[in-house]
Amino acid sequence: MRSLLDFLLSRGFIDAEEVEGLSGEAEQKGSSVYELLLQNRRISEDTFLRAVSEEWGIPYRSTLTDAEADHELIKGLPIQYLKRHSFYPLYLEDGELHLALSDPFVLYSLDEIGTLFQARPVPVLAPSDEVISAINRAFGQAESMSDEIIQDVDQEEGEVPRLEPEKSGDLLEETSDAPVVRLVNHVLARAVRSGASDIHLEPYEDKLFVRLRLDGVLYTFHTLSRKLHAPAISRVKVMAGLNIAEKRVPQDGRIEIRIGDRRIDLRISCLPTIYGERAVLRLLEKDAKLLSLEEIGLDRGELETMRRLVSMSHGIILVTGPTGSGKTTSLYSALNYINTPDKNILTVEDPVEYQLEGVGQMQINPGVGLTFANSLRSMLRQDPDVILVGEIRDLETAEIAVQAALTGHLVFSTLHTNDAASGITRLINMGIEPFLASSALRALVAQRLVRLLCSVCKQPYSLSEEEVSEQGLRSHVAPGQTLYAPGGCERCLHTGYRGRTALFEILELDEAMQSLILRTSDSNSIRREAVSSGMRTLRDNGFVKVSRGLTSIDEVLRVTQI
Repeated sequence: MRSLLDFLLSRGFIDAEEVEGLSGEAEQKGSSVYELLLQNRRISEDTFLRAVSEEWGIPYRSTLTDAEADHELIKGLPIQYLKRHSFYPLYLEDGELHLALSDPFVLYSLDEIGTLFQARPVPVLAPSDEVISAINRAFGQAESMSDEIIQDVDQEEGEVPRLEPEKSGDLLEETSDAPVVRLVNHVLARAVRSGASDIHLEPYEDKLFVRLRLDGVLYTFHTLSRKLHAPAISRVKVMAGLNIAEKRVPQDGRIEIRIGDRRIDLRISCLPTIYGERAVLRLLEKDAKLLSLEEIGLDRGELETMRRLVSMSHGIILVTGPTGSGKTTSLYSALNYINTPDKNILTVEDPVEYQLEGVGQMQINPGVGLTFANSLRSMLRQDPDVILVGEIRDLETAEIAVQAALTGHLVFSTLHTNDAASGITRLINMGIEPFLASSALRALVAQRLVRLLCSVCKQPYSLSEEEVSEQGLRSHVAPGQTLYAPGGCERCLHTGYRGRTALFEILELDEAMQSLILRTSDSNSIRREAVSSGMRTLRDNGFVKVSRGLTSIDEVLRVTQI
């Protein structure tokens, strides 16, 4: 095989005059000329690898999938070793070990891994980010078995070792042999891979329950011995920099961790109970994809309505619902839709959950007097077009938001109420005058999240005419129409559901509604008027999704209880 420099010259990636200078610079930086050219963006990795593939007849793949890899091969190989050499074992066949690598000029190092597997190495070229991503995914899926880790912790005798704070790193590369470290890392990795939003460590008299919240519902992940409680909680507190000696008062902390390619922001809350400290870890993926308005669950008519509402020049749009109903996600989708260079968009949140390019975002800090009200008051001096207030919690914040809306600003915010009509009642009960509320408000959007049926295992069935009437589905489902119920398979962790979508109840304030608000703040009267004017309730919205085979009747009834 020709040398790297000869190949680069022959393919026109570099000129002969550059050779000496590039070689010297690469030697000084301790890298290869190829790595130097990639860092300086002189060449594209894809173009280079395709050229190598053509020159020497080595297959090239632009992507690597989990389906083609045998994860048993990767067990026993340190993740650091694979990442250092940037190769990834794919499968073993007829005495040949097929493996992907991103640097074709380290083929000599394949003899070592070939000897390890007693097979002839057969290389496949792939981009470096694909190789590293495949390694990370494999280690997330080929992690140590829970029972083995738990057994190791059970067998550990004596006092819990002192655990010093450490720098955040990739948990998949954790080399510690301490069973408690392996246990906590295993739970974190499994939670992230499963898409859990929260991890609960709950001590009782003789058990420690580890529960995961998946798609809004808690499931028991492990039932452990009570003696594992103290070391597990201590490990979590060390990770968050909390005081492990203080067990009498609540403590809150946070830490950023990496699990493979994913950056996770952990919000940790420890609470003393009669059986010891209870910990809840909220997982927020920092690189999570921001959903567009088209992706949050709006049907065509609702989508047109939302686009029109969020494009208004002034007024208040409130999104209501309980904690965890997706309000913040919907507001971010709205901001992203109207985020253009000609708008000055500012937000004040607790906490900042997504980072939006082109949007000025502030996080409140009550400890230094930076409250929603104070932040909002200061924001109005920043010449904003659009303001997002994380939540209206008190009269002062509500009054400033109303004044901002009446003076030409578009204001988005949230309230914790059961439906859209109750949002109006809540504002008036806070102390906002009805004439101000009716003038400032443009719309209230109630929201809930329902789990989507797993597309692999959902079970078809139909209802008789009597059953359709009993369920209140006559307006949405015809007798004999095919509906679906949850099943259970490996893909959905035997829950029958995978993923979530939102239900919406959009209450627009027209002239009739504004007049009604001036006469009464009764939420039932407001709701009846809205329904008579064409508002679709949360439950009706859910039954539409049932008729489309997206979710189940039980799931809609669960989240729309009145």
